[in-house]
Amino acid sequence: MTQFNELGLAAPLLRALEEEGYTTPTPIQAQAIPAALSGRDVLGIAQTGTGKTAAFALPLLHHLAENPRRMPAGTCRVLILSPTRELASQIHESVRAYGRHIRPRTAIIFGGVPENPQKRAMSTGVDILIATPGRLMDLINQRAVRLDGIESFVLDEADQMLDRGFWPSIRKLAAMLPKPRHTMFFSATMPDDIAKLARELLPDPVRIEVTPVSTTAERVNQRVIHTRADGKRAILADLLKGEGVGRALVFSRTKHGADRIVKQLEQDGLAAGAIHGNKSQGQRERALDAFKRGSAPILVATDIAARGIDVDGVTHVIQYDLPEVPETYVHRIGRTARAGASGEAVALVAPDEIALLRAVEKLTRQQVPAEGDIPTGPVPRAPNRQQNRGPRRDGGGQQRGGPQREGQRHVQGRPGGGQGQGRPGGHGQRRPETVGGERKDRSWREGDFRDSGR
Repeated sequence: MTQFNELGLAAPLLRALEEEGYTTPTPIQAQAIPAALSGRDVLGIAQTGTGKTAAFALPLLHHLAENPRRMPAGTCRVLILSPTRELASQIHESVRAYGRHIRPRTAIIFGGVPENPQKRAMSTGVDILIATPGRLMDLINQRAVRLDGIESFVLDEADQMLDRGFWPSIRKLAAMLPKPRHTMFFSATMPDDIAKLARELLPDPVRIEVTPVSTTAERVNQRVIHTRADGKRAILADLLKGEGVGRALVFSRTKHGADRIVKQLEQDGLAAGAIHGNKSQGQRERALDAFKRGSAPILVATDIAARGIDVDGVTHVIQYDLPEVPETYVHRIGRTARAGASGEAVALVAPDEIALLRAVEKLTRQQVPAEGDIPTGPVPRAPNRQQNRGPRRDGGGQQRGGPQREGQRHVQGRPGGGQGQGRPGGHGQRRPETVGGERKDRSWREGDFRDSGR
């Protein structure tokens, strides 16, 4: 079996990997690192959790260590593009961990926080810049960032870039990059639009494909618990109080649902945090930090907010709600059983979610072991209390109290707003301010930005 010390990496990187407890590379690392070290472009088809951050970060850091030089103001040697601020932060954290004995100059740029600290971070030039496309385009247009010094370019999670509407910005940024350069391109799937851009950016890449999206990790012990919707709370608490639970990731379909689950868990004596689209950057960072440190070892998340979370030691993934897209089930459970460990994946399935379960089983070509019988008969009526009533209308005829799905928000008193992130609203609705495809949330504060890597 290949070891990291057999891949030709610089000694300071090997020392950092040993300190992190990593000795054996994952399949994508074992294939991508030698190819990148030899100067070949890399096209990687791999989903989250396969170790692709180290697959591109280690050869980049090796090149910087072997060829040190100072960069002019506003420029960088390496550009890594990420679709979300959470993933950008995770990549930045990993780069700093692997490069702790090389000490590269790094900066991170993403939307939703003030621009000035990011401009200051770039004012003296950096080795590695990790960025989301929208804010990067902003700073380029303000001449705070230039791309003419780039030696290596990484596009991570290309399919998520497409889903989030960043494709126009990606094409503009790609046109600004100098040639020749070293390019690495990663995506969990390869639809036609992404394959076309990959051909434009990488004329002769080494193609590496691992863990198709329809394949669940072998070391994940999956099971389904059939229950009524009103029985999920008690089952979740029992699961999380069981033996062997370290860090647990709980998935909710909606932002409202995630907050409700956290409140219920706290009432049941369990420390938990939530991340979703309504949380500020500071709130997300604090919840993730508490999750990593173990002070709140239960994290309740929606799928959009959970993209990019890469935390070791997740023992359990619990799907409080099944996703409407079956591939999402595979992505969710892939957040446990990493780095050779085993993990538990439990789905709480109400009768109205049976069709979603069958879609998952069709995709993965396996039947998930189930506990309990599918409940039948009428659903018990809830007590006639205000908090158990559904959405109601106030005196002005406007509906209130209904749950929101991820990507929706209330606009001028109307629920939902008829819009997703970065999309224009319907007739008569105020559009969220967007820049380069990213929505600016003006509730985020200057203090929430960490001017890291400086």
